[in-house]
Parts: sequence; structure tokens; C-alpha cells
Amino acid sequence: MKFALYSQVALAVDVPEHHLRKGDIATVADRFEKGGYVLEVFNALGESVDVLTLPESSLEPLQADELFQIRHFAAAA
Repeated sequence: MKFALYSQVALAVDVPEHHLRKGDIATVADRFEKGGYVLEVFNALGESVDVLTLPESSLEPLQADELFQIRHFAAAA
């Protein structure tokens, strides 16, 4: 599946080195021809907190039956 630029995606895996968990939401900032994505992660106030690159297999599309949830972001403390 190709994700469109600026679309929101869910992480399908934990990314502990970035303090991110499966299910966290990121925005697609760029896409590589071989399937990797540059993602930007925002906090609840819309401030950028991280930028990372992951393969397409580490991402999932958002679904209509899912809800957003708030959690504390360890790297922001």
C-alpha cells in the first residue's frame, strides 16, 4: 500500500529509540521509491516532536473504528 504525502498513519510496531509505540499516529512527510517513509510525529498541541524514517511494513492505515488516545510522551519530559 502506498501512503499519500501528508496523510496520517499508525505505527504498526514499537520504535523504542524514538519513544514511540505501536498505534501512535504520524504524518507522512516524504516517501522513497523503494517503500520507505519519512514521518513527522506531533504532540496533542500540534507541535512537532520527532522525525523518523520507517519502512512501509511498519505502518498501518487509520481505520474508521479507531479512536485517538492521549498518553505522555517520555522524550518530551
